[in-house]
Amino acid sequence: MTDFADQVMAFGMGELGDTMGIEMLEATPERLVATMPVAGNRQPFGLLHGGASVVLAESLGSIGAALHGGPEKVPVGIEINATHHRSATSGTVTGTATAISLGRTLATYEVVITDEEGRRLCTSRITCLLRDRPGA
Repeated sequence: MTDFADQVMAFGMGELGDTMGIEMLEATPERLVATMPVAGNRQPFGLLHGGASVVLAESLGSIGAALHGGPEKVPVGIEINATHHRSATSGTVTGTATAISLGRTLATYEVVITDEEGRRLCTSRITCLLRDRPGA
């Protein structure tokens, strides 16, 4: 990992990601993998909250965009969508973000969230604008 990548990963998952129990397993500009427990992230009916899946997807895409952009750029999420295919009530889910496009000003990722059996729960797409870092 580069010094910058080490710096990005040292920030952790942020307050929300930490609260939700997101743990990064792999992180490169091209591919990121993280897990999140279902427990503590359920909606009132006992299912994994759709918003929790979107937080996992946005966390992965934003970190990937930061790694791609490097120290001269700041990623800003400008679009995210999610299709929820099935529910989870327990266990751990895994998000895998794969770069679709890594350009000079935009980074776009597809994020697939699966359960412990490898079943697809959610497909998300996130696009981040890469802005010049002030003073860079």
